Amino acid sequence: FTFTLTFHYGTVGGGKIVHELIVCGGVSFCSEMEQVYDADREQELANAERDYLVFLDDASDSNIYTSRIQDMIQDAGCRLVVNINDLRRKFPERAKNLLSKAAEEIPCFERALRNMVYSLNPEYGKKYENFYVGFEGSFGIGHVNPRSLKSHFLGNLVCCEGIVTKCSLIYPKIVRSVHYCPATSKTVEKRYADLTSFETIPSNFVYPTEDENKNPYETEYGLSTYRDHQTFSVQELPESAPIGQLPRSVDIIADGDLTDRCSPGDRVRVVGVYRCLPNKQGGFTSGLFRTVLIANNIQLMSKEAEMTITPRDMADIRNFIRMKDKALDILVRSVAPSIHGHDEVKKAILCLLMGGTEKNLSNGTRLRGDINVLLIGDPSVAKSQILRYVLNIAPRAVTTTGRGSSGVGLTAAVVSDAESGEKRLEAGAMVLADRGVVCIDEFDKMSDIDRTAIHEVMEQGKVTIAKAGIQAKLNARCSVLAAANPVFGKYDDSKTPMENISMQDSILSRFDLLFVLLDEHNAERDTLIASHVVNLHCYRAPGEDPGAVFDDTTLLQGFTTEDISKENEEDDDMADNTDADGHDIFEKNTTWLTRGENEHILTLDFLRKYIQYAKKINPVFTENACEYISEKYADLRAFDEKHSDKEKTMPVTARMLETMIRLSTAFAKIRFGKKITTADAEKAYSLLSYAKPQERLDSNESKKKKSKLNIDEDDDDESTPKRKFTSKRKKTKKGDETAEDVYEFDSESSDAEEISFQQSKQRLRQSTQQQSREEDEEDTTQTPAISVDRFSAFRRHLRQAFDNRRTELMSKDEAIASIQEEAGNNRYSNGEIVAALERLSDENSIMIADGNIFLI
Repeated sequence: FTFTLTFHYGTVGGGKIVHELIVCGGVSFCSEMEQVYDADREQELANAERDYLVFLDDASDSNIYTSRIQDMIQDAGCRLVVNINDLRRKFPERAKNLLSKAAEEIPCFERALRNMVYSLNPEYGKKYENFYVGFEGSFGIGHVNPRSLKSHFLGNLVCCEGIVTKCSLIYPKIVRSVHYCPATSKTVEKRYADLTSFETIPSNFVYPTEDENKNPYETEYGLSTYRDHQTFSVQELPESAPIGQLPRSVDIIADGDLTDRCSPGDRVRVVGVYRCLPNKQGGFTSGLFRTVLIANNIQLMSKEAEMTITPRDMADIRNFIRMKDKALDILVRSVAPSIHGHDEVKKAILCLLMGGTEKNLSNGTRLRGDINVLLIGDPSVAKSQILRYVLNIAPRAVTTTGRGSSGVGLTAAVVSDAESGEKRLEAGAMVLADRGVVCIDEFDKMSDIDRTAIHEVMEQGKVTIAKAGIQAKLNARCSVLAAANPVFGKYDDSKTPMENISMQDSILSRFDLLFVLLDEHNAERDTLIASHVVNLHCYRAPGEDPGAVFDDTTLLQGFTTEDISKENEEDDDMADNTDADGHDIFEKNTTWLTRGENEHILTLDFLRKYIQYAKKINPVFTENACEYISEKYADLRAFDEKHSDKEKTMPVTARMLETMIRLSTAFAKIRFGKKITTADAEKAYSLLSYAKPQERLDSNESKKKKSKLNIDEDDDDESTPKRKFTSKRKKTKKGDETAEDVYEFDSESSDAEEISFQQSKQRLRQSTQQQSREEDEEDTTQTPAISVDRFSAFRRHLRQAFDNRRTELMSKDEAIASIQEEAGNNRYSNGEIVAALERLSDENSIMIADGNIFLI
């Protein structure tokens, strides 16, 4: 028996969807769904196609799109990008329908494009089955971000801006399969359409393997047609996300030539149709749908988030530059003005925001221009507040903490998609901050493994991934501003700098500047800080009511697109009017600052524009500046070699030379100079010298120094009469009236005690002076106990003695005997042996204890 059931599903744009179910002998076959349009609807779509064809055929008018189609044919492309503003001027009703009914209008536009291609080049029209249209221009309220994408945008053409966080691999998606049946010698083809297609009804994706007579099919892969397919996620920009809320994201589907247009960390502008996909399980749905954006055009936004600079702003910047040296002082004061002091740190922050000049050599070498700064210091010295200020003023900044971040969280990770199970490349914080600043607080709380993961990023500016079959390189050209506490929580002056910092040289050398901020006790300084903090708490903005709730909605950015001509007209009107809020250079109300009356502070808006404009300058070095930097670098290396036996905070490597180059470039940018002069290099060297803290004495040296000072005081006491010495001791025992007066001058016991005390003090002074003389031999003009050449030979002989016995522990007598045997005729004296062993011990090369020598 055979019968047919016909189902009619609703209406789509005035048409009907017909689904036929054919039942034959108990076996059911579902025919393809076909869409039947009414006559009025068909006429309306034909009119739309004719309007789009007239719009494209503008050879007799402006000849814009006809020439673009010819260029597309010449470049062997299949996608034409149309500016929606041009369509709005010629066919306003079509532009309106295109934005609100994109699923119906886009197929008409694509058919008109195909007819246009056939008329220009019939052979090329047969090469591609479909031609596609992409859009750009002004979308009005359709210019959105992932957070503002709501349900009323479904089916509309929108433009979404954001940053790419996840990106899948490119997979082939089948469009047409061809099958051959050997039994019947017939060839069958099947076409596939999913929900991303607007022109046809989605088909079932059951891959045919046999015909109705159970004869097997063989797939002709060479005749089948495939199309590239890729999905990625776009997240709202970090600087535009509301405070205290998680950033929103939306999935993007890209097919064909739109694949591989972007990578994680790129800022993109995606134009597409916002659609929902059914989420059916077991034939039922929960009523919740997954929403995606089907892209038809992808544009890469500028890596630099720029502000609009008006002609009046340019005039204000030029007037400010004329202040020359005074301008630098004002800029430094304007960086984090709510923080008192730290002028050199603020100068370094200003250089970090300006940056150096990046160089990409022809051999593939990249010389970074990003400046990295590390702040290490006691608690409550405003390290975190400086980071918060940079987050507020930098055009692109991402913040994280050491304890809450991992190595892959900072760089990149390979994750599995929860729905499809496919591998995706997810960008980390440093990739998202490409061409920006990464602020890492509590840097010391990170593990050594996680800190090692950012080595490549800080020097090379990229992240290399080779995991789960994915090999990729992501750009992470960002500056790093990190804050950390000493290893003991508070800086211990009795410890060496390396013991306080406790970080590897490999990570410290990648920081251009390292500042050690100490909470020093100074009455005058503490008074100024207290006054400054109290003024900050007492300050209230003009017009602000006491107890008013802070409104953070003003921090959000608008995403509406306006006509460029209207924006220019508004800018001209603002330039003509004296708008105090938009064009003030200096802050008017500075009562909250502990400053002088004649000292000015720049407004935050003007400072941002100044930094944005100054970063575009690429100054070049003069010969004098190059010579100065070379000489200072040689001096630093010589000083480091001379004091190699002392602990350092930062190693002097070739990276320090590049640091001086970057800082000199930054100072030249600050003054808008086209050439880097010697004065810029001097400022860079001065800042580098300040950031390289003076080496502190270790605990033993400080104790010996204190004992030496105490002995000198005792020497002064010896020159005074005995009556004064005795009276002082009497004063310490004041109050003990019943005790015997043991300090009587006529008493023999007092004389013997005084002589014994003087003798012990004399012996202590002689032994301490002898130790101090031996320790300061290198810094005095006396002849050293062992020469440099003899010391190098002694070190070599000692190493040979340990290597011969293959041990790290040897008795002192045995080691000396072996050294004398190796020396041969050039035997060492006892003084040379003692001096050499003490020097090796000071260098932490050996340790002497209980008559044994331990090799470190």
